[in-house]
Amino acid sequence: MKSTLVECVPNVSEGRRADVVGRIAAAALGPGRTVVDQSLDPDHNRAVITLVGQPAPLAEGVLELVGRAIEEIDLRTHRGAHPRMGAVDVVPFVPVRGITMDDCVALSRDVGARIAERFNLPVYLYEASATSAQRANLATIRKGEFEGFAEKITDPQWRPDFGPQRVHPSAGVVAAGAREFLVAYNINLATTDLGAAKEIAKAVRYSSGGLRYVKALGFALPDRGIVQVSMNLTNVRKTPILRVFDLVRREAERRGVLVAGSEIVGMVPREALYDVASAALQVEGFSAKDMVLEERIEATLP
Repeated sequence: MKSTLVECVPNVSEGRRADVVGRIAAAALGPGRTVVDQSLDPDHNRAVITLVGQPAPLAEGVLELVGRAIEEIDLRTHRGAHPRMGAVDVVPFVPVRGITMDDCVALSRDVGARIAERFNLPVYLYEASATSAQRANLATIRKGEFEGFAEKITDPQWRPDFGPQRVHPSAGVVAAGAREFLVAYNINLATTDLGAAKEIAKAVRYSSGGLRYVKALGFALPDRGIVQVSMNLTNVRKTPILRVFDLVRREAERRGVLVAGSEIVGMVPREALYDVASAALQVEGFSAKDMVLEERIEATLP
């Protein structure tokens, strides 16, 4: 019988000091859990750490990670392109194998309560774990960011789900929740025109009339002399990566801008890349289990 597996993808507000991110990630290691990826973005000044494990050991690893991040990160001196409200900004749990979304909701609520109790941090529940429709969208919770949260948290409608009704002075607040696989996908544009990136982000994101399951913002990357459409793709089965890329490219070309490249931040389910390959090559009757060597090997070998 296969063991239960959960993914957790903490986003921490540090993407320039690799040694710091390394220590934060290492704190999560232990029996029954492991770190499978660390992705740092210096322009966003943010890192995405991917953990997998069995539910109970994984929960312990997340708590250790949060504790180390609080020691290492001070948001009072943090600057970066990506919106943030916490040293550990968000802690999402994702069902991988042998576990349901409801199980992950329960896990996220347990971990959120323990984070609040152990570290005296305000914790908000989001996505499938949200306690109200207003809190389901992470962007709504994060609005105002760290600098604006001291005032926001005093509003009765923004009382934390767990923890004190005051912002931690250096670590801010944290959101914990359960969700499906999410692909963090950025498309870089060969221009310094931030207005163009913001217009394209508006055209592609669902909340302003674009593609379903796409969240998008436009950012400047001054160190690289370009701008970026930074996206979260929340259901790549229903809105494939290639469809998103094609729309961004068309919107850029309408503005006389070229795509300089794209980035996947963190991990991506392999099926999402199979979809890209199948659509781009127009492969007739594509079947991963029948046409991909490694898939056939995994299916036939014990």
